[in-house]
Amino acid sequence: MALKLRAVVVGLGSIGRRHARLLAERANVAVEWCESSAAALAEARQTLAEPGCVHDSFERVLQSRPDVVVLATPHAAHAPQTVAALGAGIHVLCEKPMAETLAEAERMAQAADASRAILAIGFHLHFHPGLVRLKELITSGALGTVHHAHCRVGSYVTLVNSKSRYQRSLAGALLLDYAHQPDILTWLLGQRPRGVYMIGAQGGRLEHQSNPNVLAVACDYEGPLLTTIHLNYLQMPERHDYEIVGDRGWASLDLAQGSLRIGLQGDSSEQMETFSTERDPVYRAEHAAFFDAVAKQRKPESAAGEAIVSMRIIAAALESWSTQRRIEVGG
Repeated sequence: MALKLRAVVVGLGSIGRRHARLLAERANVAVEWCESSAAALAEARQTLAEPGCVHDSFERVLQSRPDVVVLATPHAAHAPQTVAALGAGIHVLCEKPMAETLAEAERMAQAADASRAILAIGFHLHFHPGLVRLKELITSGALGTVHHAHCRVGSYVTLVNSKSRYQRSLAGALLLDYAHQPDILTWLLGQRPRGVYMIGAQGGRLEHQSNPNVLAVACDYEGPLLTTIHLNYLQMPERHDYEIVGDRGWASLDLAQGSLRIGLQGDSSEQMETFSTERDPVYRAEHAAFFDAVAKQRKPESAAGEAIVSMRIIAAALESWSTQRRIEVGG
């Protein structure tokens, strides 16, 4: 019987608990927890089976030398924890965003280059069936040459569910929380933006706030392509959708509703496809890809060199917001 890999889930917020629950399903993984908050630990124990071991600090995790850590910790902890784990030869699946700053993300990428262990960033939307289908439409040429892509997320519930309320004090937290969007546009289109312009505002008579709590990002590219991102911490229930416009057709994807509309210019037809809105299968697919990468059966999905693109876009967007001018995207 093959030995199980020891995987420690670090941080037992809502995402950490999902990782712990789904990893426990895997026959090749022995799940452990790391959580310093007694309240968070008690909440996890109400819904999850007790693991083989519970660590009260990340330092104790490192001392125990697990095979894998899954980091579901606050943004500011991602870089130091990732660098330390990779330095100890421990594989890392780190939740998005990659880090709180571009400099920290670059430090993570350097540590990944120097380590024999792998680093993958948790952009699980790469495994979402609706987005996988959207990418197929783009890469197959069914929509022709893409000239515009737009994504929108409105999710006041994220602020409602936040335990620490860090979004109130961390400028630009909205864009960091939704690092998925600059990443997914890069993944879908296979192109990196040349320049970024961002505007943002804070408003609304709401109990929970962030600065900004509504923003728009426009990205330009080498060719005739424009992408836009709209994010807000105002809408409830949540909105999450994407639109791709090419010179032969268009596609509109609503993740919240599980629907994909496809319009084809050639015969003026419109098609509708549906898919599951369940989140667990997406995370299971992310885990499967990660452990396949650990076993050297594939390259890591969202490896550091790819994932850092979203941080470069975010850094340029936040600089644009503060300076009110277009900023070139480095790298």
